[in-house]
Amino acid sequence: MAYTIVIDAGHGGADPGATYQGRQEKDDNLALALAVGHLLEQNGVHVLYTRTTDVYQTPFEKAQIANQADGDFFLSFHRNSSEEPNQYSGVETLIYDPSGLKQTMAQNINGALSSLGFQDLGVKARPGLVVLRRTKSPALLVETGFLNTDADNQLYDEKQSEIAKAIADAILGTLDLETIEKAPAAASIASAPLTARTEKDMADSAETFYRVQTGLFRVRQNADRLLYELLDKGYPAFILHEDGFYKVQVGAFRQLKNAILMEQRLRKDGYATFITT
Repeated sequence: MAYTIVIDAGHGGADPGATYQGRQEKDDNLALALAVGHLLEQNGVHVLYTRTTDVYQTPFEKAQIANQADGDFFLSFHRNSSEEPNQYSGVETLIYDPSGLKQTMAQNINGALSSLGFQDLGVKARPGLVVLRRTKSPALLVETGFLNTDADNQLYDEKQSEIAKAIADAILGTLDLETIEKAPAAASIASAPLTARTEKDMADSAETFYRVQTGLFRVRQNADRLLYELLDKGYPAFILHEDGFYKVQVGAFRQLKNAILMEQRLRKDGYATFITT
């Protein structure tokens, strides 16, 4: 299925959004919106933008553009702010109500950004926001860190391309645009508890693998119980002994979107999860 996603860069023109030490939210929003949109287009998604230059539109105009496009989803990019500098930190995604695929997409976006070092402030319902209330398609408003928090800005600047890729991968993973494939490392450790050698091999590898953690135990027997349960259900599960804990994890994926798909499957099966590397 070919999806159409409308991407909005919050604020613009005479409306700078939040400001901090000469930095304007509208500029960060536009750069991220264009970067995410480009990655989605490369993966076959039809992308439309509310703006690609520094122009002002009211929230009602943005919603109208989205409705005329008749897209499958509407994503609006913003940076958060607070009364005092360095008061808060983290990412959050706002939706009209906690339901449907938009909620899953919002959770996946937050999870992907938290894997880069942002604090996950959660998914929150904000039915009063115009761009969430007036859009016909499922709508999300992504707050990518606090503009007046130095640590968030440093992370935002140092990992711009990774942030865009994490968001795009989370969207694609939610839309099931890529099938799950086990990396060779996952296949080699799925049938037995992880040995010291395989732990070292994974640690020494220059390539990053994303894994889904489903349990953390001090007692090996408890970890084994969850491991065998997951293996019986066909999951490529293994145990990692680290920092005095037995961590039950599933899969080793080269692409974040594949880990997100696996996490979705595990959540539907009733497991508490988060993505790690």
